[in-house]
This record gives sequence, structure tokens and C-alpha cells, in this order.
Amino acid sequence: MVTKEELSSEQHEELLKVLKARFDKNMNRHKGLEWAQVQAKLEAHPESLWPLHEMERTGGEPDVVGHDPKTGQYIFCDCSTESPKDRRNVCYDREAMESRKAHKPDNNAVDMAAAMGIELLTGEHYRELQKLGDFDTKTSSWVKTPAEIRKLGGALFCDRRYDHVFTYHNGAESYYAARGFRGSLRV
Repeated sequence: MVTKEELSSEQHEELLKVLKARFDKNMNRHKGLEWAQVQAKLEAHPESLWPLHEMERTGGEPDVVGHDPKTGQYIFCDCSTESPKDRRNVCYDREAMESRKAHKPDNNAVDMAAAMGIELLTGEHYRELQKLGDFDTKTSSWVKTPAEIRKLGGALFCDRRYDHVFTYHNGAESYYAARGFRGSLRV
């Protein structure tokens, strides 16, 4: 059984192997970065492996998409072609989930991201991700919603259609089989 505190040594090694293979296969996402430096950072911060494991386990296919020169942190993001399969069919947040009278979803994007130890992408981060490939051409992903929109009952989601990235709104309590969420992690 995997615990939040730590992965087994086999899981640790397998995760690093998967992340390295993905890193090597998608060099366009992290030009100028070297895996040895990323791995050294991961080894120095073993607590980061649990969220990355959760991203991988739920279908997110995390990969390095940037490096923050101010903090020295590497930025991992869900890079699955479509919204991660085991994070779909969720409404936006707990308040929205509890407001449903019937047919409540099993979970919500905000709580799931927090439990995984990752941040929900903002609309800006989602657009940056889309510069690295074509994501969510058949699905959509909830994004962090400004408080003033959420206070009025709404939430934002994004997708890519017609070779353009769109941001839409919906009632936060809505959920669909083709809508999930993407997250990021700084290590």
C-alpha cells in the first residue's frame, strides 16, 4: 500500500524511470534542461515523489515544462493528451458538490488537487501548456477560478478546439465525463 509519506523503493525507482523516459521523449517541453539536474532535485526533495506518483497514477503523465530561475524550482505539469482520465466527471469544488440536490459526483477538482499535493492550473498556466502541444482536443479541464466568479456560482474551464485555446464558464456544480482537471507541481 502506498502512503502519502513515502513510496516504496521499487515505486520510487519505477516513477523516476517513467519520468526520465517521458522527459527524453518530449525535449520540446523543456529545452535547455537536463534530466540529471531534475533527478538531483527530485532526490533532494523526496516528498515531491508522492504528488508526482499521484499525477501519474490518475493518468496525468507529468513532465517538466519549465524552470524558475528565481527559486531554482522545476515545474511539472500534467501533459496527458486529454484531461487525466481518472480525474474526470468531477465538479469544481466541495461547495458546488454539496449544493447538488441529486446525482452528486464522487469528488471535486479542488479537493482532489489538494489531496494529491498539486495546484490546479490557472487559465494563464493552461495557455502556456498549450504552447507545448495540442491538449484537450476532445476533453476539457477545470482551471483555478477567480473568487469573484466563484462567489456568483460559476467556475472556469478550458479546452482546445479549432486550433485555438478557449476559456469558458459553467455552473461550478456541473460535471461531465469529458471534463477533468490538470495540475502542476514545483520541485
